[in-house]
This record gives sequence, C-alpha cells and structure tokens, in this order.
Amino acid sequence: MCEPSETGSFKTAIAGITVMADPDGVLVVPDAGVLVVSDLHFEKGSSYGAGGQLLPPYDTRTTLRRLAAALARYRPHTVIALGDSFHDFAADARMDGADADRLAELVAGTGRWIWIEGNHDPVPPPQFGGEVMHALDLAGLHFRHEPTPADISLARGEIAGHLHPVAKVRGKGRALRRRCFATTGTRLIMPAFGAYTGGLNIRDIAYAKCLGRTPDALIMGRDKVWPVSGEVCVGDG
Repeated sequence: MCEPSETGSFKTAIAGITVMADPDGVLVVPDAGVLVVSDLHFEKGSSYGAGGQLLPPYDTRTTLRRLAAALARYRPHTVIALGDSFHDFAADARMDGADADRLAELVAGTGRWIWIEGNHDPVPPPQFGGEVMHALDLAGLHFRHEPTPADISLARGEIAGHLHPVAKVRGKGRALRRRCFATTGTRLIMPAFGAYTGGLNIRDIAYAKCLGRTPDALIMGRDKVWPVSGEVCVGDG
C-alpha cells in the first residue's frame, strides 16, 4: 500500500523520485512499496547501563513499538534499515526475549527486509532474519549508511543515515530543536529513529562536507512534517 491518507507526511522528490517523509521519522517510497528507517540503535540503553550510566532500559521496546506502528500505517513490501540498527556487537544478547521475538515477527511479516551494514553493526545478527547488504540500489535510489563525500558525483539519489540530523529554528523569542530529514533535493540524510539517539545540527560543517551545502530540513513535528530552508536554521552555539 504505502500511501495512507492523513498521516501528516510531507511529499517531496529526491533526484526525481517521489518520497514521503513521515513525522515519526520513516521515509516511504510509495511507488515502490518501500519504507526506510535509520539508526534504530537497539539496546543503546543497556550498553550505557553496562558502562555505569543508568538509563531506563526500555529504549528497544519503545523503538519497536514506534516501528510496528509505522509498518501498520504503510504496510510496505520492503523495509530498508539503514545501518546502526543494533548499538553494538552484543546488543542481540542483551535484548529482552519478548523484544527479540517482536523484532523477528516484524521482519517475518514483511515481504523483504534489508539490513544495511552500519559502523556500529557491520555484521547485523542473523537470528532475526532478513538480508544483509553494504549498500543497495532500488527504485532509482541508492541506500547506504554513511553519506558519500560531496565530491563524488555518483551520489545523486543517495539516501543515507549516520549523522542523526536535527534542525534548530528561532522565532517569537523562543527556539525549537527537533529531529529532521536533511535534504538537498538530490540527496537525503535520514533522522535517527532510536529512542535514545542524539542529533547533529544541520548547520554543522559535516553536512556541507557531505552534501556540498547546508541542507534544507524536513522537521518532524508532533503530527506533521514541516519543510524549512536550511538558510533560516541556526546552529547550537
């Protein structure tokens, strides 16, 4: 299906391919039945707990609940998880049994599930099913974890993750900082989906190095995505 009404998503194009940015942080390619999600970071909370930073150990369950809701809304044929789906090599061993079963159910219930290798999980655990790839060309787009450097001309149509983009805007005496999709119209960097993932401001030089300029932001509101020019966004300093 992949295109329900009244989701609050924002329809745009990347390199001429129609995509929909959802306010919960997934990207849909409606003509291909594809749903993209990035940087789930399952078991980040338990990883921090092992290091002495005690966080509530429910981030994986929260992330799975949101992911299941997105799958129910769009009913995609293909899911692409754009890397760093698992926070570290031992994330699957720390995962609660009910959460592990739920993840396996989501994978099994999707026509095709693809894990893109990330820097945190270059070898995603096999027990949940799905395919593992370094990168993927599908539906006229190129999917990978880390954005290609800006001087690589073949990056047109690239959908990447890794940087966890956020945008900050000021107005009426207050500032708002939210996760966002970062886009130039020919490339897009996904927001991090995981419950405990932080964010890097799109005014950071890292984006210009990858994309050639400060990207525009598709800012995730409570129930709607708001397009904002990168030129009106401000840094965190």
